[in-house]
Amino acid sequence: MTAPAGSVTLVEGSTFCLSNTHGDIVPGTAHGLFVRNTRFLSRYELLLDGQTPEALSVQTPEAFAAQFVLRRAPRAGFADTGLLLVRERVIGGGLRETITLENLTDETTVVSLEVHVDADFADLYAVKEGRAPLHGAEPTVFGTELVLTDLADPLRTLPVIASADPTVIPKVLSWQIVLPGHERWQAEILAQPGQTHAPPPARRSRTGETASPARKLGAWRDTATDLSADDPVLAQVLRRTESDLGALLIRDDDAGAGPFVAAGAPWFMTLFGRDSLLTAWMALPLDVGLAIGTLRRLARLQGRHVDPMTEEQPGRILHELRRGSGTDDTRGGVACYGSVDATPLFVMLLAEAWRWGADEAAVRALLPAADAALAWAEKYGDRDGDCFIEYQRATTCGPIHQGWKDSDDAINDAEGHPAEPPIALCEVQGYHYAALLGRAELAEAFGDPAAASRLRDQADTLRGKFLEEFWLPEKGWYAVALDGGKRRVDALTSNVAHCLWTGIATDQHAADIVERLSGEQMDSGFGLRTLATTMGAYNPMSYHNGSVWPHDTAIAVAGLLRYRHVPGAVELAERLASGLLDAADAFDGRLPELFCGFSRSRFVRPVPYPTACAPQGWASAAPLLLVRSFLGLEPHTPKRTLTVIPRLPQRWGKLALTELRLGPATVHIEAQGTAVTSRGLPDDWRLVTSARNGTSASTC
Repeated sequence: MTAPAGSVTLVEGSTFCLSNTHGDIVPGTAHGLFVRNTRFLSRYELLLDGQTPEALSVQTPEAFAAQFVLRRAPRAGFADTGLLLVRERVIGGGLRETITLENLTDETTVVSLEVHVDADFADLYAVKEGRAPLHGAEPTVFGTELVLTDLADPLRTLPVIASADPTVIPKVLSWQIVLPGHERWQAEILAQPGQTHAPPPARRSRTGETASPARKLGAWRDTATDLSADDPVLAQVLRRTESDLGALLIRDDDAGAGPFVAAGAPWFMTLFGRDSLLTAWMALPLDVGLAIGTLRRLARLQGRHVDPMTEEQPGRILHELRRGSGTDDTRGGVACYGSVDATPLFVMLLAEAWRWGADEAAVRALLPAADAALAWAEKYGDRDGDCFIEYQRATTCGPIHQGWKDSDDAINDAEGHPAEPPIALCEVQGYHYAALLGRAELAEAFGDPAAASRLRDQADTLRGKFLEEFWLPEKGWYAVALDGGKRRVDALTSNVAHCLWTGIATDQHAADIVERLSGEQMDSGFGLRTLATTMGAYNPMSYHNGSVWPHDTAIAVAGLLRYRHVPGAVELAERLASGLLDAADAFDGRLPELFCGFSRSRFVRPVPYPTACAPQGWASAAPLLLVRSFLGLEPHTPKRTLTVIPRLPQRWGKLALTELRLGPATVHIEAQGTAVTSRGLPDDWRLVTSARNGTSASTC
């Protein structure tokens, strides 16, 4: 089941709320208040005088807060009404809502206000798939408190309490209000799982003023790097990025691991290997702690056994941790491992976090997990000993495709024919290449030069075979994959840009790829398409065959700027970034998970994809990768080196990073165009601001 059109999504950690633009949670839809992947409210509807009020506007000042502005529906034959209704909602472990009625006329009015509530305690995945709830709630009234109890689990309850002395009957709270002219009336409702017989909530004058989510977001902002820009669009997008990542942060009972970023709301508010790793990578300029928290949690869930049902294998990094009312086990949920790219990405992120100043003891503690991941790549990932990591699902229950393009029809050749497994994706070989080099650097730094040499040799061998087997000289791009018969799957896709990001491509190949990606077949005007318009499977309204994914475009920009010495690379990077920021502006500063890949010349605004997550982890973090890449920002804290080689787009003006924490150092960077200044760099550090030998520093 998908969310109805016009839905409003609020998110804070493991809590999210999906409602309509009136603020109502409508039964029979995907709406709901979800806490730890269980729907605690399946109905929450407000009626004025027995009718649904008329919606005027919705404001979402933060990812966890909304203000719904409504009015009493006009009487028959009248165009106007004098009664204003404002619902101010904050979520975080539950739902708190302030309801304000304001009589804008001179005459006293009488108002009947009802709030209908119900719960089905359905699992998130049952709701997402449109399955009917297996059970419901038993309502019990304790004075002015309504308690909804799960019929299948009496320990699972949702108390609903309110101020202003409501009349409470099973599943309904109501007030009869006499409201003089130009006066206001307020009540607050609190729905908090498990907290029974609590006192009515105190009134608040503004949404979120003293709410816990606001305090948590404030704490996140206090520790994160402050980014500012002259360009108003970029500035707005960066503010939204910080807010949304703060709202998607999950700090659960695994206190020793640290926080991580959930994949996205509404359907993926949990730990995802690929998504959480890439989001943490992109967010390194804000906080390296996200990377360590993500790595620790994934290491604790790393595969230990061979299990075809979950695709678990020793050393494999999970794809998804499913939580909800029916998934509890000793790991805190069901760990599913059907991902081919999360495992090398784990090793890549560990090495990169070390460069960005992660605590050395934390990095050392994660080395066994990194080694187990590389052992998985050699023993299980490389199914036939050809150096390439391939995937094929173990049972018909697993995902058909296990790269980031994981829809059932995602991998096709130029004519649109689906690839046959086992499948070796081009970008995954790039991730593996970068993982080997990253682990080699760690080995060398930690006193194991023999391991470093061996790992670099493996990387060189992999790169040589990749360049030989994946390059399509007659087309000028890498095959998106090799199929089960080692045939090249020859579609032109955005995947090849990931090969630039990881550095596995040669300069000569990069030059051809830049030319192919620069055409209208790939550049939609709002970002890079996942599949060229000339390919047989192209569909701009598809999930992966022609749509635009902001994180994918940001990775492409990072890859282009890694090869900035290649003709046309910087120009294309600027064009893609500009289009993506224009798309963000059209989405009020919040980049969604994806949007349709129609050309900008056809539709002047990006066309939304109906079921896209927003906020979504790597889409929210994508602007940070753009900033890092155009700055040419590459710290190496253990070597006490900070590289900043900016090539900022003219429209950005001045860009500043304040209180960027790099291990023991806290630095401030300002850049405009190709000029850069810095403050706070320790005396024993080296600042690099120009490229050597005609090549730029890595921005991957």
